[in-house]
Amino acid sequence: MILLAVAGVLSYQRVKTPFGTDHERYHNRTFTCIHVVDGDTFDIDAVDGMRASTRVRLWGVDTPETVKPGTAPMHFGPEASVYAKSRLLGQRVRIVLAPDRTRDRYDRLLAYVYPPDSQSTLNEDLIEQGFAYADPRFPHPWRERFLQLEERARKAKAGLWAAVRPEQMPEWRQRMEGRRKDAATR
Repeated sequence: MILLAVAGVLSYQRVKTPFGTDHERYHNRTFTCIHVVDGDTFDIDAVDGMRASTRVRLWGVDTPETVKPGTAPMHFGPEASVYAKSRLLGQRVRIVLAPDRTRDRYDRLLAYVYPPDSQSTLNEDLIEQGFAYADPRFPHPWRERFLQLEERARKAKAGLWAAVRPEQMPEWRQRMEGRRKDAATR
Protein backbone atom coordinates (compact mmCIF):
# COMPACT_ATOMS: atom_id res chain seq x y z
CA MET A 1 0.00 0.00 0.00
CA ILE A 2 2.79 2.41 0.91
CA LEU A 3 4.62 1.59 -2.33
CA LEU A 4 1.47 2.38 -4.28
CA ALA A 5 1.16 5.79 -2.56
CA VAL A 6 4.84 6.60 -3.23
CA ALA A 7 4.44 5.59 -6.88
CA GLY A 8 1.38 7.85 -7.14
CA VAL A 9 3.25 10.82 -5.69
CA LEU A 10 6.23 10.24 -7.98
CA SER A 11 3.95 9.97 -11.02
CA TYR A 12 2.22 13.23 -10.07
CA GLN A 13 5.59 14.94 -9.65
CA ARG A 14 6.67 13.73 -13.09
CA VAL A 15 3.57 15.21 -14.70
CA LYS A 16 3.80 18.37 -12.61
CA THR A 17 7.49 19.15 -13.16
CA PRO A 18 9.15 18.60 -16.55
CA PHE A 19 12.59 17.10 -16.48
CA GLY A 20 15.65 19.28 -16.86
CA THR A 21 16.61 22.85 -16.19
CA ASP A 22 15.32 25.77 -18.21
CA HIS A 23 18.62 25.75 -20.12
CA GLU A 24 18.22 22.07 -21.00
CA ARG A 25 14.60 22.51 -22.03
CA TYR A 26 14.63 25.87 -23.86
CA HIS A 27 18.08 27.33 -24.54
CA ASN A 28 18.91 27.63 -28.23
CA ARG A 29 15.83 25.59 -29.16
CA THR A 30 13.01 26.49 -31.53
CA PHE A 31 9.32 26.63 -30.61
CA THR A 32 6.12 27.92 -32.18
CA CYS A 33 4.59 31.10 -30.81
CA ILE A 34 0.94 30.28 -30.12
CA HIS A 35 -0.23 33.53 -28.47
CA VAL A 36 1.02 37.11 -28.19
CA VAL A 37 -0.03 38.87 -24.97
CA ASP A 38 1.52 42.24 -25.81
CA GLY A 39 4.72 43.68 -27.26
CA ASP A 40 7.09 41.92 -24.86
CA THR A 41 5.22 38.81 -23.68
CA PHE A 42 4.03 35.73 -25.56
CA ASP A 43 3.40 31.98 -25.24
CA ILE A 44 5.20 29.09 -26.93
CA ASP A 45 4.08 25.52 -27.53
CA ALA A 46 6.07 23.92 -24.71
CA VAL A 47 4.56 22.40 -21.59
CA ASP A 48 5.68 24.26 -18.47
CA GLY A 49 4.87 22.32 -15.30
CA MET A 50 1.09 22.01 -15.14
CA ARG A 51 0.62 24.64 -17.86
CA ALA A 52 0.09 23.57 -21.47
CA SER A 53 2.33 26.36 -22.76
CA THR A 54 5.30 28.43 -21.62
CA ARG A 55 4.95 32.18 -21.11
CA VAL A 56 8.01 34.09 -22.36
CA ARG A 57 9.00 37.63 -21.38
CA LEU A 58 11.57 39.37 -23.58
CA TRP A 59 14.68 40.03 -21.49
CA GLY A 60 15.88 43.61 -21.19
CA VAL A 61 13.01 45.40 -22.93
CA ASP A 62 9.76 46.97 -21.83
CA THR A 63 7.05 47.79 -24.33
CA PRO A 64 4.28 50.19 -23.32
CA GLU A 65 1.40 48.39 -21.58
CA THR A 66 -1.75 47.42 -23.45
CA VAL A 67 -3.36 44.72 -21.29
CA LYS A 68 -2.64 45.77 -17.70
CA PRO A 69 -5.93 45.51 -15.76
CA GLY A 70 -7.37 48.88 -14.79
CA THR A 71 -4.95 50.76 -17.04
CA ALA A 72 -5.58 52.31 -20.44
CA PRO A 73 -3.14 51.33 -23.18
CA MET A 74 0.02 53.42 -22.95
CA HIS A 75 1.51 55.62 -25.68
CA PHE A 76 2.68 53.38 -28.54
CA GLY A 77 1.58 50.19 -26.76
CA PRO A 78 -0.90 49.09 -29.44
CA GLU A 79 1.73 49.63 -32.16
CA ALA A 80 4.26 47.53 -30.22
CA SER A 81 1.72 44.73 -29.80
CA VAL A 82 0.83 44.73 -33.50
CA TYR A 83 4.51 44.61 -34.42
CA ALA A 84 5.20 41.72 -32.02
CA LYS A 85 2.23 39.77 -33.40
CA SER A 86 3.42 40.30 -36.96
CA ARG A 87 6.87 38.94 -36.06
CA LEU A 88 5.87 36.11 -33.71
CA LEU A 89 2.38 34.68 -33.98
CA GLY A 90 2.41 31.26 -35.62
CA GLN A 91 6.15 31.51 -36.26
CA ARG A 92 8.97 29.21 -35.18
CA VAL A 93 11.22 31.25 -32.89
CA ARG A 94 14.59 30.42 -31.35
CA ILE A 95 14.85 30.98 -27.61
CA VAL A 96 18.17 32.03 -26.07
CA LEU A 97 18.57 32.27 -22.30
CA ALA A 98 21.01 34.27 -20.20
CA PRO A 99 23.51 32.10 -18.32
CA ASP A 100 22.14 32.79 -14.85
CA ARG A 101 18.61 34.12 -14.38
CA THR A 102 15.93 32.37 -16.47
CA ARG A 103 12.65 33.39 -14.78
CA ASP A 104 11.05 36.58 -13.52
CA ARG A 105 8.94 37.01 -10.39
CA TYR A 106 5.83 35.92 -12.35
CA ASP A 107 7.58 32.69 -13.40
CA ARG A 108 7.79 33.79 -17.03
CA LEU A 109 10.79 32.55 -19.00
CA LEU A 110 13.20 35.45 -19.62
CA ALA A 111 14.61 35.16 -23.12
CA TYR A 112 16.23 36.73 -26.13
CA VAL A 113 14.14 35.65 -29.10
CA TYR A 114 15.17 35.19 -32.73
CA PRO A 115 12.27 35.36 -35.19
CA PRO A 116 12.59 33.18 -38.29
CA ASP A 117 15.28 34.19 -40.78
CA SER A 118 16.58 36.99 -38.54
CA GLN A 119 20.16 37.72 -37.50
CA SER A 120 19.02 39.95 -34.63
CA THR A 121 16.74 39.33 -31.71
CA LEU A 122 13.22 40.66 -31.47
CA ASN A 123 14.42 42.33 -28.27
CA GLU A 124 16.92 44.39 -30.31
CA ASP A 125 14.45 45.12 -33.11
CA LEU A 126 11.80 46.43 -30.70
CA ILE A 127 14.27 48.85 -29.12
CA GLU A 128 15.96 49.89 -32.37
CA GLN A 129 12.66 50.67 -34.09
CA GLY A 130 11.25 52.54 -31.09
CA PHE A 131 8.60 50.04 -30.03
CA ALA A 132 10.22 49.43 -26.63
CA TYR A 133 12.38 50.96 -23.94
CA ALA A 134 15.66 49.33 -23.01
CA ASP A 135 15.08 48.17 -19.44
CA PRO A 136 18.30 48.53 -17.42
CA ARG A 137 16.72 47.77 -14.03
CA PHE A 138 18.02 44.20 -14.01
CA PRO A 139 21.51 43.15 -15.09
CA HIS A 140 21.75 40.89 -18.12
CA PRO A 141 24.45 40.19 -20.73
CA TRP A 142 23.05 42.49 -23.45
CA ARG A 143 22.20 45.44 -21.19
CA GLU A 144 24.78 47.87 -22.63
CA ARG A 145 23.93 46.95 -26.23
CA PHE A 146 20.24 47.59 -25.58
CA LEU A 147 20.98 50.97 -24.01
CA GLN A 148 23.05 51.93 -27.07
CA LEU A 149 20.24 50.85 -29.42
CA GLU A 150 17.77 52.94 -27.45
CA GLU A 151 20.00 56.00 -27.59
CA ARG A 152 20.18 55.66 -31.39
CA ALA A 153 16.39 55.24 -31.65
CA ARG A 154 15.88 58.23 -29.39
CA LYS A 155 18.17 60.45 -31.48
CA ALA A 156 16.45 59.28 -34.68
CA LYS A 157 13.01 59.88 -33.09
CA ALA A 158 12.06 56.34 -34.10
CA GLY A 159 8.68 54.97 -33.08
CA LEU A 160 7.57 56.10 -29.64
CA TRP A 161 10.49 58.55 -29.42
CA ALA A 162 8.87 60.75 -32.07
CA ALA A 163 6.28 62.10 -29.65
CA VAL A 164 6.44 60.47 -26.21
CA ARG A 165 6.14 62.81 -23.22
CA PRO A 166 7.65 61.84 -19.85
CA GLU A 167 4.20 61.42 -18.27
CA GLN A 168 3.35 58.84 -20.96
CA MET A 169 6.29 56.63 -20.00
CA PRO A 170 6.12 53.74 -17.52
CA GLU A 171 6.61 54.87 -13.91
CA TRP A 172 10.06 53.25 -13.64
CA ARG A 173 11.09 55.11 -16.78
CA GLN A 174 9.74 58.43 -15.53
CA ARG A 175 11.98 58.09 -12.46
CA MET A 176 14.94 57.24 -14.67
CA GLU A 177 14.25 60.22 -16.95
CA GLY A 178 14.09 62.48 -13.90
CA ARG A 179 17.54 61.30 -12.79
CA ARG A 180 18.83 61.74 -16.35
CA LYS A 181 17.51 65.32 -16.44
CA ASP A 182 19.00 66.08 -13.00
CA ALA A 183 22.40 64.77 -14.10
CA ALA A 184 22.31 66.90 -17.25
CA THR A 185 21.67 70.10 -15.27
CA ARG A 186 24.58 69.59 -12.89
